[in-house]
Amino acid sequence: MRAVAARVTEASVTVDGEIVGAIDEPGLLVLLGVHTDDTEAQAETMARKLHELRLLRDEQSCATADAPLLVVSQFTLYGDTRKGRRPSWTAAARPEHAERLVDAVVARLGKRGARVATGRFGAAMEVHSVNDGPFTVLVEA
Repeated sequence: MRAVAARVTEASVTVDGEIVGAIDEPGLLVLLGVHTDDTEAQAETMARKLHELRLLRDEQSCATADAPLLVVSQFTLYGDTRKGRRPSWTAAARPEHAERLVDAVVARLGKRGARVATGRFGAAMEVHSVNDGPFTVLVEA
């Protein structure tokens, strides 16, 4: 499982002109990709890392700062561009598998007490964010 976590001051996801998920205070925008081999164990680890990694200002985590997360599924994180001019998506999980594990990460974040907003799986989403820093890291589980 792979995530791109960006520290933001605000972020939102719009589908068909409607905001479906948003955070309006400092937190993390998380683009989350699922690999074909990922399991519930990776979902648990990813939720813990996203919640506890000290990525916010003053070395705070979302857990210590009670900061929100906006989680957006992003199968393209497993695009392979090593050959040719067209990415290969063979490492990205099939939609039914990926959706289940994205939902598992979100559920585990919620069980940890995190405030979580989401995009809409499989939809054409417009993601808006105001980066803080910018400060962006790759998180793998």
